Amino acid sequence: MGSRVRVYVKRYEVQGEVVVAACDEDVLGLRLVDQEANVVLDIDPRFYKGDLVDIEKAVEVLSNATIGNIAGENIVRIAIDRGLVHPEAVLRVKGVPVAMFTRI
Repeated sequence: MGSRVRVYVKRYEVQGEVVVAACDEDVLGLRLVDQEANVVLDIDPRFYKGDLVDIEKAVEVLSNATIGNIAGENIVRIAIDRGLVHPEAVLRVKGVPVAMFTRI
């Protein structure tokens, strides 16, 4: 993984919170359905598609979030490596890792 890895990042400000949605470029627009777990996850461009940036920039934006919502192998892996997400907080839906975090 390096700077060639690109991630969509979208930042919102909601009621004093900084919400950041980030997903790997290759998962944007996927609808993940796990019937056994009764889980449906839309990696909806309306929510996730902001700026397309290198992964280091994405981590910088996520580091300033009070709430983060991330999807994809690359962004989830680096979020774990940088201490933003605990590995046990990651859910896999049809093989795609997703996670949410809050900062208190």
